[in-house]
Amino acid sequence: MRVGFIGLGNMGSAMARNLIKSGHELVLYNRTRSRAEELQPLGARVAGTPGEAASGVEVLITMLADDRAVEDAMLGHGQALAARTQRQPAGVSGCGRSCRAHADGQSGSRPICRSHGPGLG
Repeated sequence: MRVGFIGLGNMGSAMARNLIKSGHELVLYNRTRSRAEELQPLGARVAGTPGEAASGVEVLITMLADDRAVEDAMLGHGQALAARTQRQPAGVSGCGRSCRAHADGQSGSRPICRSHGPGLG
């Protein structure tokens, strides 16, 4: 499966590594690019923007610290939600109210699946 992954802190890096080892094709984005580049030798592709990580993937996973980080990655021109023009389902973890409201307004076909849970220890 082609997977976009945004957020490669301690938890995100471990999750991405396990997905790669399981045979999935990952497109990675992290604000600190070197975190994504660490996984290139395993076969991951590094994206230059959140939108690039979200474009053309079957699933998008975010593992970000807080609402502000999710909104920065997901909303706005060239960001992840704007890049998902085919309306494939996207997983957004820890998404705050403004991001959920934006996602809900994208389409009547409910393109966004949300999960709520702690992303930090």
